[in-house]
Amino acid sequence: MSAEATNPATPGPVVPTVARRKARARIDLRRLGLAALLGNAARGKLPDAIGHVAEAHRAHYPDADLEPLRRAYVLAESSHRGQMRKSGEPYITHPLAVTLILAELGAETTTLTASLLHDTVEDTDVTLDQVREQFGEEVRYLVDGVTKLEKVDYGAAAEPETFRKMLVATGSDVRVMSIKLADRLHNMRTLGVMRREKQERIAKVTRDVLIPLAERLGVQALKTELEDLVFAILHPEEYEHTRELIAANAARADDPLAAIADEVRSVLREADIPAEVLIRPRHFVSVHRVSRKRGELRGADFGRLLVLVNEDADCYAVLGELHTCLTPVVSEFKDFIAVPKFNLYQSLHTAVARADGQVAEVLIRTHQMHKVAEAGVVALGNPYAPAADAPAPETSKDPADGERADPTRPGWLSRLLDWQKAAPDTDTFWSTLREDLAQDREITVFRPDGGTLGLPEGATCVDAAYAQYGEDAHACIGARVNGRLATLSTVLRDGDTVQLLMGQDPASEPSREWLEHAHTPAARIAIQRWLATHPDSAEEPHVPAAVPTRPVPEPQASGPRTDSAVVVDRPGATVRLAGCCTPVPPDEVTGFAVRGGVVTVHRVECAAVAHMKGTGRPETAVSWGDSTACRVTLVAESFGRPHLLADLTEAMAQEGAEIVSATVEPPSQQRVRHTYTVELPDAAHLPDLMRAMRNVPGVYDVGRAQHQ
Repeated sequence: MSAEATNPATPGPVVPTVARRKARARIDLRRLGLAALLGNAARGKLPDAIGHVAEAHRAHYPDADLEPLRRAYVLAESSHRGQMRKSGEPYITHPLAVTLILAELGAETTTLTASLLHDTVEDTDVTLDQVREQFGEEVRYLVDGVTKLEKVDYGAAAEPETFRKMLVATGSDVRVMSIKLADRLHNMRTLGVMRREKQERIAKVTRDVLIPLAERLGVQALKTELEDLVFAILHPEEYEHTRELIAANAARADDPLAAIADEVRSVLREADIPAEVLIRPRHFVSVHRVSRKRGELRGADFGRLLVLVNEDADCYAVLGELHTCLTPVVSEFKDFIAVPKFNLYQSLHTAVARADGQVAEVLIRTHQMHKVAEAGVVALGNPYAPAADAPAPETSKDPADGERADPTRPGWLSRLLDWQKAAPDTDTFWSTLREDLAQDREITVFRPDGGTLGLPEGATCVDAAYAQYGEDAHACIGARVNGRLATLSTVLRDGDTVQLLMGQDPASEPSREWLEHAHTPAARIAIQRWLATHPDSAEEPHVPAAVPTRPVPEPQASGPRTDSAVVVDRPGATVRLAGCCTPVPPDEVTGFAVRGGVVTVHRVECAAVAHMKGTGRPETAVSWGDSTACRVTLVAESFGRPHLLADLTEAMAQEGAEIVSATVEPPSQQRVRHTYTVELPDAAHLPDLMRAMRNVPGVYDVGRAQHQ
């Protein structure tokens, strides 16, 4: 039985009433309680108790069949008969109130039917099988989705595991969460009869889980009222101060926002743009946030202007007129029509200023956009019903099988459903869920193949790797962001293109350092699980141990050396191939005489050539002779991984290169720099050697040495 389904109790303190943006039909609990106690209406006749629900529903669906609602009410009323809420009303008033909330938002008939029945399985003797027999599989699935798990079976884990169950159900049908949000809103409205400590506990869960879910599903009408109710419970002093600010502003003789609204109406009328201009008072939490941001509030800060038009193009026409005829605050402009928010929200945001300094924020959207902005996924109706003129699918899956393709499932929900499977225990799931939902903005990054990844703001290349490859991302060795090499710790921005570089070594393993850069639960849980099962590998940081760093001989190619492969136009001169650019045939080369009768040979593009020319040093003509053998210094850049040095030197040996000397620098930012001086029997093999080195997993660049 839910906390509200109980015997009558003495009402406790009432939560302060929250001012709302517009008059909303509220249930008369006394009238409904009386109607419920009088019993069922005659068969086939709509009971008086749900007349208000039917009226709200018909406003959105004029041709809706109300028979399922009648039958659902009859079952719910008879099942809950005798149960009372702590506030003293018959329990049936709760599912009626929840259903009215959804009806006002535009929920379709199936959702309203399930809403009327949402507590019957949990609090009465009605079974899910009975719900299916009388109302069908969809209603059964929705009722099951919002039914709590028993504390008798789950103990302290009952609440988090109930949310896990509910979220999994939401993954197949977002209407489950719509019912839960409306259920929580009505319970929060009547929370004043609870003990103070219970009020605070419920308010905190609402703040941490339900409000972020309402935001992500775009149900702003529920989200804003939930925010105000939580604000009143958890921050009563600040709530009272904000209430006084709003009351003082309402008592003002003048209203600058109304004056600006009149001016906007005049501008649009002269431009012949049909539009409705409304004043939208800010809710309590919004006023509180603005006051903390701006300090002392002015009249126009207590609300915003809403301009509603018929077509998308009219939105931009309104924007153009406002920016032409009034003084725009350009920094406040945002276009959420061209680039909608991840929660379906679309609108143009701007602000205009009066001569006295009053600034009014303006929202511009179509009527349909406004409906979605208020109701989010609820405004989509039944997202699973085929179009009226569409052929019926050959096969259809039951919603209970958990595999329905949900056209409304956003990327954040898919990610949440993925990582919750890997959460090792209830506590980890519960804490990670709250942390994940606190990340309230999403970015989109692109893969080289044209696909996209949805990630929370602040995500790194580590997060992108686990989002794309799951646990196979353990083998990720680096990334390119917008074509440029980047470390795995690089924070991604909206619109970036990310190419993840994957190693082929089965011994590849994640680094403990990656936990510092993992922003998403999926990445953190996968890395932590691997580290927990490989404690020995986790003893040392992954990158420094990836490549041996013991000293090896320094290259000697930079010392003087006579090379018969070079012909120099200076009798008796000793030839030295410069170590700064290590020229080899068929490089275009030039020479410079230095002390001791030595001629150094450089590639013409070497930086040293420009320097010596700049000092006036004369060039000496040099050319390549008949010998094809050469010595060259190569620099390889790689990501650290086990066995990389062995794989790289083996690849070089297979190309016939003899390593004269090598240096491996200490790792930095997960990168390792290798310098090799090699002898090749034929300079023509150099391109093949460099190609073979680049093909070694983990190596992202190989080039000729270019010392400044």
